[in-house]
Order: sequence, then C-alpha cells, then structure tokens
Amino acid sequence: MNDILHHLRADHLAGRRGGLYAVCSARREVLEAAIALARDHGRPLLVEATANQVNQFGGYTGMTPQAFASSLGAMAAAMGFPRENLLLGADHLGPYAWRKEPAAAAMAKAAELARRCVEAGFHKLHLDAAFGCSDDPPQGLPLEIAAERTAALCQAAETAAERLPDRRQRPYYVIGAEVPIPGGTLENPEDIQVTRPEDVAEFIALAESRFQKAALSGVWERLLAVIVQPGAEFGNFSVARYVPAKARALSTFHRNLPGIMTYEIHSTDYQTPESLARMVEDHFTLLKTGPCLTNAFREAVFALEEIEAERLKSRRDAVPSDLRRVMEQLMLQHPVHWWSHYRGTEEECRRMRLSSRLDRIRYYWGYPEAQAALDRLHRNLAPSVPADLVERYFADQVSIISAGEPALNPAEIIRRRIQKALRPYLSACR
Repeated sequence: MNDILHHLRADHLAGRRGGLYAVCSARREVLEAAIALARDHGRPLLVEATANQVNQFGGYTGMTPQAFASSLGAMAAAMGFPRENLLLGADHLGPYAWRKEPAAAAMAKAAELARRCVEAGFHKLHLDAAFGCSDDPPQGLPLEIAAERTAALCQAAETAAERLPDRRQRPYYVIGAEVPIPGGTLENPEDIQVTRPEDVAEFIALAESRFQKAALSGVWERLLAVIVQPGAEFGNFSVARYVPAKARALSTFHRNLPGIMTYEIHSTDYQTPESLARMVEDHFTLLKTGPCLTNAFREAVFALEEIEAERLKSRRDAVPSDLRRVMEQLMLQHPVHWWSHYRGTEEECRRMRLSSRLDRIRYYWGYPEAQAALDRLHRNLAPSVPADLVERYFADQVSIISAGEPALNPAEIIRRRIQKALRPYLSACR
C-alpha cells in the first residue's frame, strides 16, 4: 500500500492520478462516510490522526496510535474496504501538542509518539517541528532549529522502523517550516501570504544537511512532501480562496523538488470544488481536510434536531435531545478547546461556539453528555425521516435524498451530508 505514496508524484506528473486527499479526523461518522465514499468509487483513502487527538497519553479522543489503527482497520474491514487501499498518517507529529512545556520535554514526548506511530503501522508521518515551545524565542523558531528537530523526530521514527519485519513497511515523511496552525488560522485569512520558493529551497537544504548529520541520508528517498502555503486558509466565518496567479511561482518550483517529493497543503477546508481541482492541477498534490467534515456533521445533526422538534410536537411524553443546549453547556463548562480561538462579545462567542468554521465544537462530541444527546436524537427520529422533511430542512444543500426515496434514517442523512463536503476532494484528486 506504500506504493500509492511512493509513486504519488510520478503518477501525478504522468497524469495517472491527480493527487491524494487526507481525511484528518477521529470522528466515527466522518471516518465511516469517508470509507464508504472511497469504497464505492474504488479509490484509496488516507486517514490522519492529529497528535492532540491521538497520542501515547490518549489525546482528547482517549486513543493511542495502536488503538486508533486497530479501530480504523476494524471499521474498514466491516465496511468491505480493501486493506491495501487504506493508508494511515500522523498529523502535526511534533512538540505542538506539548508546546507549553520546555523544548526538551516536548520533543521527548513527540519522539515517543513518533515511535508509537511507526509500531502501530502508520504509513506517513508529518514531522512538525516548526512551532516553538515555552523556552524558545518568542519571535519565532529559527529554521536551523526547526530542521534539527525534524531530523531528531525522524531518527526516533526510524529507530522503531528498523525493528519492523518488512523494510517495505517503513514510513514516508512530510516536512516543512510553513505549517498553518492546526484546525484553521487565528488571523484574518485574507492576510495569508503564499510561501516563497526560495524559502522552500532553504528549508529543504537545511533539512537534508541535518538528516545527513544524523546518518539519515538513506531516509531522504522517503521524503514524500514539503508543506507550503499556496494562499488557502479559513477563519471563523471567512475563507481565503486559492488564487492561481498568486501561487504561480510556487507551483512552478515544484519541478525543483528532490526525489519523490511533492507539495502538501493544510487548511484546504471550505475551498470551492473548482479551487481544489485547480490546486491539484498546479501540483499542490496532497490536500488535507478535517474541520469542514466535522462541521458538515454538526450541520446535519443540528438540522436533525430541528426535525426532531417538529416531530415531537404531538408527543407529550417525548423527551427531546436538547442537543444545542447540551453542547453549549459543555463548551461553557470546559472552555479549554475554544477560548483562545473565539473573541468578541458574549453573543458573538456564543455564535462562534455553535457555528464557527473553525469548528472547535468537534472537541466536545466525545463527551458522555454529548453522546447521550446524539443517541436520544437518533432514537427520537427512528426508524426514518420522511423525504419531505429532509428536503425542507436541508434545502440550503444540494439534495441528499434521491428521487423515489420515501425516507432516510438519521445516520444515512448524516453520512450523505459529510460526503457532500468530501466529494470535491474525490473529484479533484481523481
């Protein structure tokens, strides 16, 4: 299955494959929707777990790398998805999750996570050493240090890889110094600057030098991609659209990348289908997405709650899910996941908590109270939702119900809404 990664650049340049998208989410409904879509179209699927979602301490999902890999594999098998088409990656593998600690402590934890990911069978590791820690210079991490830490993380991963029984199982790596903040920017997306080709060249040269110094020169042939910013970003309620003219120099520089290396792009969420297709055409080959998929899940369940309210009007003994109220209460009780991202008046923050494109609400769906509300929502709408209600409450979307379908169960409605957000990636990377 690593052949998909190894030949990605060559296949792209030869016109055999446009690109590859990565679903960066640990939410079950998102993963099932992505697996079903890839299965039904005979396509490979790359799923990535971010270091704060899944790590040796459980992350906010409660899963270790091995547990996540096992869960995803079982899910794919149960859905009839070919094992050889399933790829697993680690996103933002570095000190970012522990950036409030001194660099030595944060890097030790990041190195251990890298080893755990390799042991769990991850195929692709994003070595993210671009963010500073508590004792690093506040004005930003020098490129030399970022490159040195990248090599240190790779060395930890390769130590684990040497114990693998099959050399073909060794992971591929993604590097880069211009890595967007996970989950969307805190700045005005329109102010995002496109990466300069000379900056890409400088970091690659520094990384290669540090890899050679660490006796990792043989790993260079598995350097899959470098992360760059082509001008695609999103914020709470705005999106910086990809503009080909602004990224022309960066696109042209793709021909100068060494070996099998191509471009990986983060924060591609909420781009138009046309923009995604053009990005792939311009050699921005690896597209990462996540928040727009969990946001589609949120939109679906909130619309279903409105349907629930209508259907329960005539049932005096019914207990509503109160999903929005439950989620708002959870976010107020546990503000750690959103308080630094949402700023404004009380009403503005309330609106952002429930509908921001940054989708910080995704951190709360795993709480027992949230899951209980979701379960009640499904029970109240069981066994299915009539087609006329689906059409009415999802009127702002392309219809998710086919002609002749009398009804859909809630889980299928949610799946189709998520797949609607994912289909542009499937089309762009074909």
